[in-house]
Amino acid sequence: MARSVRRLLHLVLFWPLSKGLQGRLPAIKVKYLLLAWLGILIVSWIVYMQYASYAELCRGHVCHVVICDHYRRGIISGSSCKALCDQKTLSLHRCMSTSSTHQVYFGLWKDKSVVIKCSIEDPVDPDIGPDSVLRPEMSLFDKPTRGTSMDEFKEMLHSFLKVNLGEQSSLSTLVDRVITLADINQDGKVSLAEAKSIWALLHINEFLLMVALQEKEHTPKLLGFCGDLYVTERVSHSSLYWLEVPVYLQAVVPEALSSGLNHWLAPSWPRRARITIGLLEFVEEVFHGSYGSFLVCDASPYHVGYNAKYDCKMADLRSVASEAAVRAYLKGRRCESNADCTYGRDCTATCDRLVKQCNTEVVQPNLAKVCVLLQDFLLFGAPSDLRGDLEKQLRTCVTLSGLASQMEVHHSLVLNNLKTLLWKKISNTQYS
Repeated sequence: MARSVRRLLHLVLFWPLSKGLQGRLPAIKVKYLLLAWLGILIVSWIVYMQYASYAELCRGHVCHVVICDHYRRGIISGSSCKALCDQKTLSLHRCMSTSSTHQVYFGLWKDKSVVIKCSIEDPVDPDIGPDSVLRPEMSLFDKPTRGTSMDEFKEMLHSFLKVNLGEQSSLSTLVDRVITLADINQDGKVSLAEAKSIWALLHINEFLLMVALQEKEHTPKLLGFCGDLYVTERVSHSSLYWLEVPVYLQAVVPEALSSGLNHWLAPSWPRRARITIGLLEFVEEVFHGSYGSFLVCDASPYHVGYNAKYDCKMADLRSVASEAAVRAYLKGRRCESNADCTYGRDCTATCDRLVKQCNTEVVQPNLAKVCVLLQDFLLFGAPSDLRGDLEKQLRTCVTLSGLASQMEVHHSLVLNNLKTLLWKKISNTQYS
């Protein structure tokens, strides 16, 4: 039996080679060719997985068809519609999507590099017909209805913002900002198409946050929109780390290897300190902002970016949520353990086991989550005269816990101490 197997392997592996050539290659062993074939199979599998994930995740053409169809029929409007659908000066290029329903593309707008984002429904059955792609999107633009007055629309906006951001004295200012944004032709009026577009966009959490935080230094600038497609400035580095191992390779690529490569490819330590200061400033900005407090519900290195000057920019705001929205989600929610009281990935409150309902206040503050992230990003390569103090500050920071209302002073003290420590080291240098 073993001899038959060897003959079969010999036939499979050597069939492309003539007998004369085989004779001239006596050193080649079956096991080495097996390894070669195994390598080819692994590479082929990786290529296939890349292609399959691209085909599944990258559906920008659907966004383009749907948006431009609605625009030409007068259903939607926006400052980017002509460029996208008529002038063709706004185009989608490299796909960066991680979800089939949330399309993210690097693109060009008048030769300027931008990011284009668009939400679409789950993939439909291609056998149903091309028109079926357009039908689910109609429900996005069903409000406001024809006949809605300007005062009624402002009241709609105010009520919506109150639910999503909480009762804030500054909501009227934000309503005016939204109206100005919606008024594409700046005629002092909002058409039905303009109103439908801005209403659909506000239901996208990231867009709402970009409008509420648009004056903040560490939020990417909103450049335009068309329907529920929106365009932002491109952050040159959209992650703290250069290398992200795909999910299907994480089982075969050791974490130590990917971590080591990321350390080797990362910016110099003073530049990482500058990025860190910007990230800490963002935590300050959202702790008690003009329109309420916001919670970081997934402190991932792949949501935090930086530009060519090493200024921190939040490349992805989808994991940031208003405190009001998190509280509304947790209120009255049934639970057996704290894990049942989690919004997003890690905005976790405690479970009251007596009544089996979630409490509404998240226990771990933004700063503690960010410091967990910074332990890896900031400590490797840190100057020896600073490392001890830095480790101590980060250790204090990651252990922060308790209700935000009871720890505001402590939160601010820890954050300022960490910023001061870093700033002293890089101030009066080229990195400051």
